[in-house]
Amino acid sequence: MYRSLADANTAASSGFLAGGLEPAEVRERYDRDIATASRKLVTAAAATDGSADSAAEIEELSRLLPVYTARIEAARANNRQGLPLGGAWLRNANDLMQEEMLPAAERLYQAEKERLRTDYATAQGFPWVAVGLGVLTVGALGGVQHALYRRTNRRFNVGLLGATAACGVLLVWVTAGHTLASAGLSDSYERGVRSLNVLNDARISALKARGGENLTLVARGAVTVPAGQKFAGQDSYDVAYRAEMARLLGPEGGGRSGGLLGQALELADDPAGGDPVRAAADRAGEWRERHLKAREYDEAGDYEQALKRVIGAEKDEATGASFDRLDAALEKALAHEQGEFERAARTGGGALTGLVAGALVLAALGTAGAGVGIARRLAEYR
Repeated sequence: MYRSLADANTAASSGFLAGGLEPAEVRERYDRDIATASRKLVTAAAATDGSADSAAEIEELSRLLPVYTARIEAARANNRQGLPLGGAWLRNANDLMQEEMLPAAERLYQAEKERLRTDYATAQGFPWVAVGLGVLTVGALGGVQHALYRRTNRRFNVGLLGATAACGVLLVWVTAGHTLASAGLSDSYERGVRSLNVLNDARISALKARGGENLTLVARGAVTVPAGQKFAGQDSYDVAYRAEMARLLGPEGGGRSGGLLGQALELADDPAGGDPVRAAADRAGEWRERHLKAREYDEAGDYEQALKRVIGAEKDEATGASFDRLDAALEKALAHEQGEFERAARTGGGALTGLVAGALVLAALGTAGAGVGIARRLAEYR
């Protein structure tokens, strides 16, 4: 939902820069993102698990989404008529998205991440009670057999031996199954969840950077950082762009191996996961270099050349092409890590396959065996 909202905001600003009627593919992308965000709101509402905080965030997003889309439509209507008011409407919609909607979506995202960590901790907790009861049961059965041996001089009681064997098998099954399942869950977290978290954050930063880059040209210097703050007097949207790119790649001049993409590359444990991350880092570095050239034209007063460098048809020079390739590389990396997570999780879950049914059967056999064994001894005294 967060990604869809951020991408919709980016698509809206890209369409605005095209002037007049935005390209059909840009409008389709925006409509698709808004539809996805709407569906995910419904999904999130069904998955809040009774959390009042999450419900409040979902209610807030549900209220703000139609307000945002209405402001975007107002921006489009004015832009098609060539009215400067369109830019003001777009900036107003962007402020709503950046200051209220995305923070609400991020709070939901963080709550889900915390819920996932809690679920992992719960699932990986060792079943001490079950194992302890199993050990006590096996010990008790062994004690009964020893007492009977001393009293009757008969070494074996088939029924009690069968009960002991059933309980022993169940005890080993529970212990081994849980150990293997826990290992699979740990693997799914290390090989999937950690990488997914970093890659999702990287993709969101890229989307926010693209939105800031577009709005720098939309605002044309009309929105600057207030006096007394860091970067005072500079274009607010360009400052936001640089901040997100620093988060994505690390500080300028630090190469292409820092930031979130550097972390993602360290977490990638095979070429299928590492190669798209390297490609993303290359495209992000390329994007940063092209952006600097576009800013040079913009600051020199050549708006048309700056616009061409950002959304122009010359794909070898436009920053939009670099962003699209970066986003595609991140999507490929995310798909791979999602697959790694699901495979490891399925492996962990497979270790527990049949445990419930098996436990019921073995418990029934153990109970029947113990009953038969004791009944035979009692019958000898009748």
